[in-house]
Amino acid sequence: MIRHLFLTFTCALATIGTAASDAPPHPHVIVILVDDMGYGDPGCFNAESKIATPNIDRLAAEGMRFTDAHAPGPLCHMSRYGLMTGRYPFRTNVGVWPTQPLIDEGQTTIASLAKRQDYRTAMVGKWHLGFAENGYENPLPGGPVDHGFDQFFGIRASTDIPPYFYIRGDRAVQPPSNTIEANQTEGWSPIQGEFWRAGGIAPDLSLDEVLPRFTQEAIDVIKSHQRDTNAGIDQATDHPLMLYLAYPAPHTPWLPSAAFQGKSDAGLYGDFAMMVDAEIGKVIGALAQTGMLDESLVIMTSDNGPVWYDEDVERFDHDSAGPLRGMKADAWEAGHRMPFIVRWPGHVQPASQSDQLVCFTDIMATLADLWDVPLGDDEGPDSFSFLSALTADTEGDDASDAGRRTEIVMRPGGGRMMVIRKDDWKLIDGLGSGGFSKPRTITPTGNGINGQLYNLKNDLAESENLFGRYPDLVSQLRDRMKVIQKRGHRLVQD
Repeated sequence: MIRHLFLTFTCALATIGTAASDAPPHPHVIVILVDDMGYGDPGCFNAESKIATPNIDRLAAEGMRFTDAHAPGPLCHMSRYGLMTGRYPFRTNVGVWPTQPLIDEGQTTIASLAKRQDYRTAMVGKWHLGFAENGYENPLPGGPVDHGFDQFFGIRASTDIPPYFYIRGDRAVQPPSNTIEANQTEGWSPIQGEFWRAGGIAPDLSLDEVLPRFTQEAIDVIKSHQRDTNAGIDQATDHPLMLYLAYPAPHTPWLPSAAFQGKSDAGLYGDFAMMVDAEIGKVIGALAQTGMLDESLVIMTSDNGPVWYDEDVERFDHDSAGPLRGMKADAWEAGHRMPFIVRWPGHVQPASQSDQLVCFTDIMATLADLWDVPLGDDEGPDSFSFLSALTADTEGDDASDAGRRTEIVMRPGGGRMMVIRKDDWKLIDGLGSGGFSKPRTITPTGNGINGQLYNLKNDLAESENLFGRYPDLVSQLRDRMKVIQKRGHRLVQD
């Protein structure tokens, strides 16, 4: 059907070419995080994609694509924790999120760091980092407004994890006093399609309206900020905006509106992903309409890999993982290597590409570098700046090797398996996917092969396990991983 449908942004974009000297020293920062979109879904990362993503593709055409960017963990809460704190998620107990905050009181986040630079900060969307829950008629401490955001409108977790209710600030807009029955879709696996779990739901929330509601809330934040700036209201005048927009889609339930049903060549999932792309286009259009777009550093990425099985690839001839092995939650690349785009006119070369190794934890150090703010030892301990990669070629800079990331350590979605990536080499300290793909774990047979070693430069698909061929390298990588686990990664590097 439609493979390369081109949708324009809602409003005409201002032309690129703003001179670096004209850009404000503190640009607006817009972070758009989608949910469960794979490396092979956007057309700008996979020319064979069966999903039209013209708005994401437009961002890439006007900015920089990172081809080796990684979530700090291949599940929703892991990924978001690392993005917010610059800290690897294995350093905390991420399993307590249903009733407790994952971020400690007073811990620096990208939002609190921005507040110190006189930014106005707002979050819209999926938090999934826990609140101190004590009944939904009571305040919900430990959320966004307690960690650097001036305002928050969103939900506590995914739209398939009850209870379902909107939160504004630290209060439920309406408590989840109604109930909703569980739902599944014939023809898909139990965790795909229009899947959600039974539980409480607020009277004012309909699952199919959450995605467009968040778009409208984000647009309202943008327009309100610009109105206040133009009116000279104290709290907005000369204060740039940081907006973190965390869409809970195309994570399940896949609920495309009528305008997108049947419009992709990748089934219900593809239709919903097309809708997500269109919603992003509306937000970018609002930035353009207010004159803020070309004064903004826009980061767009996904929190982890897709839920897309081999049978889905065969049925639709579409691979959400692209050239990568695995899926969401896995130690394999598709679990955590993400589409990652940065648009920043006058600083980032349009239609450019970087193969620099990047992790979501690096957003904190990159912003600190941009603002020329030193980070303390306990601030973003696993964060490295990639600012030099962004500004290479536009400001006479080189993508310097000094201080750049060369390693990532992470834990996949289940068990105690650990992963280290160092330069071209990747060691998985165990057998199996460690996540959703089968087999999740494999018991060693006694032949000495109890882990996986891949050279990603030569074998991006992780098809040839070299573990038994390079025992000295395996030992070195294991030792290095243990050192990083004990200390902050950036501090070890320093």
